[in-house]
Amino acid sequence: MTVRMDNIGIVVEDLDATITFFEALGLVLDGRAAIDDPWAGRVTGLADQRVDIAMMKTPGGEVSLELSRFRTPDVIEDHRNAPVNALGYLRVMFEVDDLDGVLAALREHGAQLVGDVVPYANVYRLCYVRGPESILLGLAERIR
Repeated sequence: MTVRMDNIGIVVEDLDATITFFEALGLVLDGRAAIDDPWAGRVTGLADQRVDIAMMKTPGGEVSLELSRFRTPDVIEDHRNAPVNALGYLRVMFEVDDLDGVLAALREHGAQLVGDVVPYANVYRLCYVRGPESILLGLAERIR
């Protein structure tokens, strides 16, 4: 059996601002679409769903990120400000070449450092940031 991760999905309110944020991180917009077809609701269990999506890819194309903004039905729960020890989705981790440069670029789009930038086992410099929609990202720079 072969398994390959296709994408990670994040539901947002402001699709344009979130696209801009991930572009500042270095991801590339691969496409946008409005999904209004009945098949989508059959897959998700949300009858009559209407959703706008944007597909973002890492520069090498190995990982995709699907950003979704639901027009219908209404969002019923909000986990964006949950602490890092809450059950469920925690964060997406990206490895970057220039952590300080990436942090500076993301701060221009409202990102806030959660804790500190710290070394891990002489292998990585790590940190968590909250971006638009309070999306939690992990950033890792390999120590050379």
